[in-house]
Amino acid sequence: MIYTNRYTSPLGDIIIASDGDALTGLWFQDQKYFGATLPTEYEEKELSVFQETKQWLDIYFEGRKPDFIPLLFLQKESDITGITPFRKAVWETLLSIPYGETMTYGEIAKEIARQNKRPSMSAQAVGGAIGHNPVSIIIPCHRVVGTDGNLTGYAGGIERKKELLNLESLPYF
Repeated sequence: MIYTNRYTSPLGDIIIASDGDALTGLWFQDQKYFGATLPTEYEEKELSVFQETKQWLDIYFEGRKPDFIPLLFLQKESDITGITPFRKAVWETLLSIPYGETMTYGEIAKEIARQNKRPSMSAQAVGGAIGHNPVSIIIPCHRVVGTDGNLTGYAGGIERKKELLNLESLPYF
C-alpha cells in the first residue's frame, strides 16, 4: 500500500508519498507529472517518514541546509512503468549536487556517460529524466541549469525554481 500526506509550503501545497517505510514521492500539487509514481489506490495517513520529511522541508524553507535526508525508495522499473535504471542513475546524480550549488544538464550527461563507460550521453535525455523526478526538492532537480547558466524547465514551474534557488542563496537567480 502507498500512503500520502500533505505539506503546506510557502510555494504551494506539496503531496508526499510513502510505501510505509520510505519516501517514494514529493510533488507540488499542480506540477507537471504530479503523482506519476502513485498507484491508482493509496491512502492518506500520518507516518513517521512523513514527520521526518516535513521536518526536512521546514528546515529547507527556513533557508537552511538540512543535515539529513529522509529514507528514500525509488521504485524499480517493474514496480512503476517508466522508472528505468537510466532515470534512477540521473536522480542519484542529482543527490550529489551540494546545497547552494548548481550543475548543468551537460555535466550530468557527462557523469552518466562516464558511469556507463560511454563516450557521450544526451543532455536532452538527462533533461527528460530530471523532469520525471518523483521526489522534488529533496532530490534537487531545481539545481540543474542550462549550459549558459540560464534557468530551463522545472516540473514545478520556473518561478518556483527561482524561489528554491534563492532559498539556497544563489542570488543571481
